[in-house]
Amino acid sequence: MKISCWILILWLLLCILASGSHSIDNFNQAFPIIEPDPGHTKLRLSSEGLEAIKRITNPIAAVSVIGPYRSGKSFLLNQLLSLSCYEGFGVGHMRDTKTKGIWVWGTPLELDINGVKTSVFYLDTEGFESIGKSNVYDDRIFALATVLSSVIIYNLPETIREADISRLSFAVELAEEFYGRSAGQDVAFEPAKLLWLIQRDFLQGKSVQQMVNEALQHVPNSDGNKNIDQVNQIRDSLAIMGDNSTAFSLPQPHLQRTKLCDLKDGELDPIYVKKREQLKELVASIIRPKIVQGKSLNGKEFVAFLEQILEALNKGEIPSTGSLVEVFNKGILERCLKLYSEMMAKLRLPLPEKSLQNVHDSSKGETMKSFDEQHFGRHHAKRSVMQLDEEIEKVYKNFIMANEYQSAKLCEALYTRCEDRMDQLQVLRLPSMAKFNAGFLQCNQSFERECVGPSKANYENRMIKMMGKSKSSFIKEYNHRLFNWLVAFSLVMVVVGRFIIKFILIEIGAWILFIFLETYTRMFWSAESLYYNPVWHFIVATWETLVYSPILDLDRWAIPLGFMVVILVVYWRCYGGRKNGSRWLLPLYNNHKGGPDRPRTD
Repeated sequence: MKISCWILILWLLLCILASGSHSIDNFNQAFPIIEPDPGHTKLRLSSEGLEAIKRITNPIAAVSVIGPYRSGKSFLLNQLLSLSCYEGFGVGHMRDTKTKGIWVWGTPLELDINGVKTSVFYLDTEGFESIGKSNVYDDRIFALATVLSSVIIYNLPETIREADISRLSFAVELAEEFYGRSAGQDVAFEPAKLLWLIQRDFLQGKSVQQMVNEALQHVPNSDGNKNIDQVNQIRDSLAIMGDNSTAFSLPQPHLQRTKLCDLKDGELDPIYVKKREQLKELVASIIRPKIVQGKSLNGKEFVAFLEQILEALNKGEIPSTGSLVEVFNKGILERCLKLYSEMMAKLRLPLPEKSLQNVHDSSKGETMKSFDEQHFGRHHAKRSVMQLDEEIEKVYKNFIMANEYQSAKLCEALYTRCEDRMDQLQVLRLPSMAKFNAGFLQCNQSFERECVGPSKANYENRMIKMMGKSKSSFIKEYNHRLFNWLVAFSLVMVVVGRFIIKFILIEIGAWILFIFLETYTRMFWSAESLYYNPVWHFIVATWETLVYSPILDLDRWAIPLGFMVVILVVYWRCYGGRKNGSRWLLPLYNNHKGGPDRPRTD
């Protein structure tokens, strides 16, 4: 039982592998690459035909046959491929259309085009104006064939109608949008060669080129009919594209059209067979590899291009050239946006708002110029330009926010530094108005110089308030602290002059200063009244000169200098008097009664 189960599993695997290998090897048939959706308004991909294309590594070219339904497009393709109706594309004899969507012959023709080995695929398209379809669907089929193909064979029975010219409006719009690039620039995709193929019973009379030229002549429009104006515009554009189109006539292969699939070449009209071979040669002479943005496409790249175009054509209610323009401009837009970002990223934030705006305008101008030099589309590129402008503004807003953040961060650091500096000046060991003013000025200058960007105005207001409060507070405490310092200083100098260096003039000066400070405040009731006295102003000026100057900051060096003075005094007291005796120019305290030579008493 177990053995039979394993045999069954192996048989299933072999069947799967066999079926897979059969599908891979059997490319000599027609495959659908594009199918209609259930509503028959939009298109979708078919994986069968895409696999046939993906395997190709050579540059690819495509030949599409378009035209009204039941006009013999599938039969014509079989003739170009030298295939019978039973081998090649399906041929229908009923009133409804046989081909749905777009089909491809799985085995390409290999041609040498200007020394390049090229794989040529033939595409069969669903006919126009068939029953149960909308005009929008026909437009999508035609638009897709126009973009994908290197050669479009416009298969028309007997003559060229007004409606046949109107069908080419999309091709004309594509030509106006994409094909008018200046020399030396890559095109979005090379324009398809338009081949007017008129199938008629008799070849006498006007040539097919004459028929095409007459069909493209202006139609009088004295009544101002809009439809006639639109068709006349298409005629003008097609006439300008004359170098990109050609005309060819093909007689009917046989009078019994329903039996064409059963007839051999020997049974067909000899003139038809001769013209058919000429048509093959003509198609081979005008076909070129499909070029997209300056490079040819292999199988995988061609399928990716097809997916991209189909998404664009299905985007709106109706297929538009504008949607295709957006597809081709997408990569250019991203590169230009990156260029703008790189130019802006070189900035060292923060910057003044005006400077940032100037750099933005300059970078944006260069970016727009670069986009203008590269973009595809003439009329429909405006939307891409607007999109690029919107994306640039988004990036610029981010830089504005970053500039505001960096400006606030820098100005806050400067503000905090000045605030700390003002706090330090408030508690100087030796109060000095000159030193405070110097620090005050330095803070203002450094803030004004270094604080830049949008936050500067806000922090300037905060600085003015903070500095004003600090200055008011310092001035208020300055006189009071200086008064206390001078009182303490006078008492210290009394002690020093009396007991340490015994210098009577120093003691007398110290007593005079102390008496002045104390008696003046007692006489005039408060210390504040002292601050308006000229003597006080003289004392303050002398104090400021001693305490702070650009050369010496006594507040900073007070402790080291005081320590050195103490050492010198101690040294003098201990050793100076012994070596040099007691000879002084100024009077010292001398007490001979208490000298060492005084006789002792009992």
